[in-house]
Amino acid sequence: MRLHRFIAQCGVTSRRKAEDLIRGGLVSVNGATVTEMGIEVDPAFDTVIVEGKAISLPHLSTFLFNKPRGVVTTMSDPRGRRTVAEFFPSSIKGLKPVGRLDMDTEGLLFVTNDGALAARLTHPKHEVEKEYIATVRGLPDERDLSRLRKGLWIEGGKTAPAEAELVSTDEKKGTASVRLVLHEGRKHQVRLMLAGVGHDVIRLQRTRIGPYRLKGLAQGQMRKLGMSEVTALRKLVGLG
Repeated sequence: MRLHRFIAQCGVTSRRKAEDLIRGGLVSVNGATVTEMGIEVDPAFDTVIVEGKAISLPHLSTFLFNKPRGVVTTMSDPRGRRTVAEFFPSSIKGLKPVGRLDMDTEGLLFVTNDGALAARLTHPKHEVEKEYIATVRGLPDERDLSRLRKGLWIEGGKTAPAEAELVSTDEKKGTASVRLVLHEGRKHQVRLMLAGVGHDVIRLQRTRIGPYRLKGLAQGQMRKLGMSEVTALRKLVGLG
């Protein structure tokens, strides 16, 4: 593993800032100061010291988390808004949310310090299904649902075919619930798709990622995946 990547995965800092630490002579490997980029280290055998402290990879942990509305999908926010980090113990190093849910969207989110798993889950070629339930203004008809299923043009191009189903309607309020299943994850995609067929989103919740469902998790609650669940998840995205 490249040294700067190892430092980042240990939760010390970002890869870019790790490079600055290396260039500044603040990193040593097996007692020798390293200032060049591209050095390879073996986490099992090499001793890496950063600013006088030995570092090591954290124990890999992956969680399911039910993100509440009003929480930013990041571990820190310069504007002081609530973040995912407040729901997890600081003793678990290197945790990051996988992908994005915008601040006003709630629901299922993976949070992990397994960098390889996070990269695979967010890569579009693996096409991990994501299911959403949206409460919208107006009552979508079959034509609207057909357009969602076939794909429609939004910012950045045409969407891939999706599953779309009318779950329920409330004629008095003039609202409806729509279930959408996507194989891609473009920014604000669900909101833009539904607005594109004339139905603005009032509330949006992600209820499933692959085979993992939100069921049983209260808002703000997280659950650590067991070994067999992590193994199955890694296999889902082509990891051993």
